[in-house]
Amino acid sequence: MKYEPVSTYSHKKQIASHAEKVRQAYALYAAYFLNPDIQENIRNSKEEQFQEGFLRELFVKILGYTLNPEPDYNLITEKKNETNSKKADGAIIIHGEVKGVIELKDHKTTDLKQVEAQAFGYKNNNRKTSYVIISNFEKLRFYIENTIDFEEFNLFTLTDDEFAVLWICLAYENIAKDLPKQLKNESTSNEDRITKKLYKDYSTFKQSLFNNMVEKNPQFDKLELFRKTQKLLDRFLFVFFAEDKGLLPPNSMNRIINQWDKRNEDSLNEYQPLYSRFKLYFKYMNEGHKGKTEDIFGYNGGLFKTDSLLEELVIDDDVLKENILKLVVYDFDTEVDVAILGHIFENSLSEIESVGTALAVAQNADIPVVTVSKRKKDGVFYTPRYITTYIVENTLGKLCSDKKTELILDESEYFFDKKRTKSETKRLSDKLTVYRNWLLSLTICDPACGSGAFLNAALDFLMNEHRLVDEMTAKLFGNAIVFPNIENAILENNLYGVDINEESVEIAQLSLWLRTAKPQRKLNSLSSNIKCGNSLISDPEVAGEKAFDWHKKFPQVFENGGFDVVIGNPPYLNMTKANTPDLNYYIDKYESVRTANSKNLYTLFNEKSMSLVRDNGLISFIIPEGFLKTRSYSDCVREMNNNGTIIKSVYFEDWVFEDATTGSMIFEFVKSNDDKYKLEEYLCNRAKKIFKIETNINPIIEKYNKLDSPVLLDSLNIFKGMAVKNRENFIFKDKGNNPDMFLLGNCIGRYNFKNQYYTDYSKLTIVGGTKNKSKHDISPRILIRRTGNFLCCVLLNEPALTESTLYSCSTVDDTLDIKYLLTILNSALLIYIVRQNMITNAQAFPQILMTDIQSLKIPCISKNKQQPFIDFADKMLSLNADLQTKQQRFLKRLSDNFTGIKITSVLEHFDELAFKQFLAELGKQKITLSLKQQDGWEEYFNECQSVCSSFASRIDTTDKEIDRIVYELYGLTEEEIEIVEEK
Repeated sequence: MKYEPVSTYSHKKQIASHAEKVRQAYALYAAYFLNPDIQENIRNSKEEQFQEGFLRELFVKILGYTLNPEPDYNLITEKKNETNSKKADGAIIIHGEVKGVIELKDHKTTDLKQVEAQAFGYKNNNRKTSYVIISNFEKLRFYIENTIDFEEFNLFTLTDDEFAVLWICLAYENIAKDLPKQLKNESTSNEDRITKKLYKDYSTFKQSLFNNMVEKNPQFDKLELFRKTQKLLDRFLFVFFAEDKGLLPPNSMNRIINQWDKRNEDSLNEYQPLYSRFKLYFKYMNEGHKGKTEDIFGYNGGLFKTDSLLEELVIDDDVLKENILKLVVYDFDTEVDVAILGHIFENSLSEIESVGTALAVAQNADIPVVTVSKRKKDGVFYTPRYITTYIVENTLGKLCSDKKTELILDESEYFFDKKRTKSETKRLSDKLTVYRNWLLSLTICDPACGSGAFLNAALDFLMNEHRLVDEMTAKLFGNAIVFPNIENAILENNLYGVDINEESVEIAQLSLWLRTAKPQRKLNSLSSNIKCGNSLISDPEVAGEKAFDWHKKFPQVFENGGFDVVIGNPPYLNMTKANTPDLNYYIDKYESVRTANSKNLYTLFNEKSMSLVRDNGLISFIIPEGFLKTRSYSDCVREMNNNGTIIKSVYFEDWVFEDATTGSMIFEFVKSNDDKYKLEEYLCNRAKKIFKIETNINPIIEKYNKLDSPVLLDSLNIFKGMAVKNRENFIFKDKGNNPDMFLLGNCIGRYNFKNQYYTDYSKLTIVGGTKNKSKHDISPRILIRRTGNFLCCVLLNEPALTESTLYSCSTVDDTLDIKYLLTILNSALLIYIVRQNMITNAQAFPQILMTDIQSLKIPCISKNKQQPFIDFADKMLSLNADLQTKQQRFLKRLSDNFTGIKITSVLEHFDELAFKQFLAELGKQKITLSLKQQDGWEEYFNECQSVCSSFASRIDTTDKEIDRIVYELYGLTEEEIEIVEEK
């Protein structure tokens, strides 16, 4: 399977503008690479024999490069990496920089994917390299930036159109201008544009169709009509694809509408609804039809099976005609690929769930307007292709790799050799047969399959493996042997999916049909493998008709011990009694949430999947990043470790899902406790390159962990502030008649208060956290901000209510002074310790958990030894208070002198501005000072700034002195101090 980084739409324009150059290059290409004798010689050549010849024939003579040692060369052989001594077989040089690397193998290397790691190793060691070319002299792969986006070409069979794409990708003049990367970016932009436009048209059709069906068919249930709307759309969508991909006569929808128009223009003809013509066409699609001028094959598969309700519907002609004519203008062969459809399907499911839920709740209500997506709210997102590909390759791909090793399936043995004995040929052939049969026995499941993204990725992978077997068989016997209808065999034998939403199941089935449909071949009935049900509940008394007994639904799988692979992107939802009616059932049946503070839906899928997978089988999900690092999920992690081993975790520098509120991680789990399995951590960077995180021993953390010191829990009582319903309506900047101070996380800094609010405790509706007011009355106490990626602590000396983004800490006894604790918590060392392994959800909403605060180690020292820390704490509190007083006095002068001025964050930090910048900030609010006023304000500004700078300097000096004595307290060396300071 090739993934085109350069869209057809983008490169057609370029080909048209270089038509003559492409024609001439194709003539040269055809004369050499399409010559059967030359092809045979290439097949028999060893890698080192033909490397330079290949570069010269393809890159120099056809694609316009100049090979070293010619003057002004731009192509070289044996290019050494910038950062090590390894060499690529070739490199493209543009303006002295390596723009592309070339790795060549001989014809015995059938699977080019095996060469990716080596080739991209060269790319990653050359900073300016964007392109990677891999070839075995017959097949060639062209990559842009990453292993996900590539074009694959068979150099022995290219048509002129296919060669034109190769020329656009690889000709020197195009690489020199970085054209392929530009076209890739255009392609991505074009895909986004088409996705939005097509979804708008698709969604408009769906809404219009549903409204019309409700209006014209009041005898039917609205919810049932809504579901049938989706089924009818699925039928139309399949026809659009089938027309453009040659499965049906072209322009059949247009022709039906035109014929209907002409028929109804004749007053002698009895009126016939347009829908009746479409129903007839769908019948032909189900059963087949021999026409006068063209035939329609009966694809069936269940999609076009007679549906009594759809047969009875009345639908207005205009609704069908207007919307279908909008959709048929898209090219469903080149413009609309499966990735675009995936986004559209997922958006569609969001609407289905939102509207469907509303209809189920209020059957007699007006037709609802689609509201905020429940799927987005519940953490259901369309999974990007690079994620589905990675997960499939590292689960299913791992099993395949292990099986090839077991069979000693060596690609280099598979070539035609007249001297080979029949018994040796049979031995090699039998290996391929065993591998093929093993492939067909594999079972892969997505227990929350949604629109089928993971199932489609698994389908692609398996089709590629079967193609590899075909190619190796053909090489062995010297002819082309192809396993027929392999896609159908994969759908029937290998792929399984379950989703709680009926429409999801229909869309997943449709996506697989669109991927595998071939002319004159019936669609598979997927109802045996892709099913609707609640993956987590088997009891009909709890889940009703959605109850799903896996062993009864898929008996053939569990007779063999379970699935080989379970993969997916399960929904994320922090479950409460309010949003999860079946919560008590889950608590009773699942260890993962029985005692957990945070009960997330995805942990149930983690636990359930362990009972679905066979011994030594693999599970891999993409889930929120805090799973392995958050104590709330420790019960689920423990269950997984009891039943097998988590062998890999992959974290991400960037967002995987745009609309998510949490970062992501991938885990891989094997159902085995064999000691050979160990957890390895990986990071996916912004370029989507995944590399192993080497777990170097951190001497500071190692020394800290060995400390024989009490944890903070032993010294402090800690509680989290309160969560208040509709907080913004009950807290105020001015005290007025509100007796209680109320502090938020953003009210505090290190050693200082930035602001405060006021409220009336008796009027608050407290929905979480610490409600007990007496705890909030305790003083003195340390406040620690929960959110952020560093410790931020201040001393509170009076009663105050605190919000849930603040922890409050009061001493258990007088053994450790609270100011001693304050200085240590605010020190650079403790901030470093926390940042190393105590920041949860670092990508999206970083925070420090209370359990991590409680586990911090604080040396217990005598009162005398605590005194220097206490003195420094007093000094820091005093200096910060003085600085804040001076800052607030200046800001008050601004407010008093300029009516209506808004004290922006920039003005709050006036002491960091030059006077010219200060004037510019006033100017943004249309405040202009005369020259005389500027003289007065500049003098006052400079005076205040000088005082503030003096305080800030003294604070910084004192901070460093505190850090110094904390380093001594924890026994850090100079080298270790340097590490902390660098961070």
